Amino acid sequence: MSRILVVFGTRPEAIKLCPVVSELRKSVGVDVRVCVTGQHRELLDQVLRISGITPDIDLDLMRHDQSLDRLTAAVLEELGPVLERECPDCVVVQGDTASAMAASLAAYYHKIPVAHVEAGLRSGDIHEPWPEEVARRVISAIASYHFAPTRRAAAALLREGVSENTIFVTGNTVVDALLAARATLARDPGLVASLAPLVDKFADKRILLVTCHRRQTFGIGVEKIAHALLELASRGDIGIVFPVHPNPNIRDGMDRKLSGHSSIALIEPQDYLHFVRLLELAYLILTDSGGVQEEAPVFGKPVLVMRDATERMESIDAGSARLVGTSTDAIVSTASLLLDDADAYSAMANTYSPFGDGLAAQRIAAVLS
Repeated sequence: MSRILVVFGTRPEAIKLCPVVSELRKSVGVDVRVCVTGQHRELLDQVLRISGITPDIDLDLMRHDQSLDRLTAAVLEELGPVLERECPDCVVVQGDTASAMAASLAAYYHKIPVAHVEAGLRSGDIHEPWPEEVARRVISAIASYHFAPTRRAAAALLREGVSENTIFVTGNTVVDALLAARATLARDPGLVASLAPLVDKFADKRILLVTCHRRQTFGIGVEKIAHALLELASRGDIGIVFPVHPNPNIRDGMDRKLSGHSSIALIEPQDYLHFVRLLELAYLILTDSGGVQEEAPVFGKPVLVMRDATERMESIDAGSARLVGTSTDAIVSTASLLLDDADAYSAMANTYSPFGDGLAAQRIAAVLS
């Protein structure tokens, strides 16, 4: 049998790789092993519980406020013995995290082919997003299989000299995960019954869903976003729902600025099913997340991207997302336009999802198996 080792460590990686693991396990002649690095322990475990996937190897590398150099070194040091013991024929990674980059490098050191899910995303600026832009470029230099979510991503790989016969345009597996979650909620709405008090609290208001976690937002970015949310909350006709990331660089600033406001609900990070329900309920989404930029268009929800650049220009081109950076004025003015101008809102809401049809994991498994 061929052995495939799937390595991930964060919630977004898990969301996008669990469909791939499930499809690979349907393949004849393939032994699938899952290794989690675990630097996002609590958020990662939420996804694993919902997916029903139990890791075969858990490196458990979460440390409080861990630096990138320490995490990268830890993945390299801990994954090496795993590769020697497991002897996989291929290592599968996703996206642009430090764990994905380090796992790819570890596989390269052991002369094991790497398959990169969500390959080819580029912003063109190594500092935006930081450090993800460099991480994904490093993986592309190593990978033997490049699973590009869109034709734009495939074109970026070709421009960098990646061989065309190693590039496969598959769609994004986040759409697979999202459609599966929506189907689950349709069958059993009671799975998200705990959101009822929040829904009741903002029953007469439009909901703005906010997520924020990127390292380049730390510090002054957090301050400016918090000021924007306070100004928007003062309107009185919206309710802001903000699942606050556990990183203290985000949580401490947001708690200090926003706690206690009647129109702002600071809540704990939600498991995937609950977050999907929040996406359905939201009128408008403010985020610095790449994954949310991909998820929101599936539900027809306009997205304001709180970054200066995005590697997911497909959503910008489709009209479903706009870049606003972390400028308080830009966030407030653009959000206010969409809240006050029905035509402007409709132009963003009535677009299409450019990120796939929900069959990406099947296509990836077909190639790898």
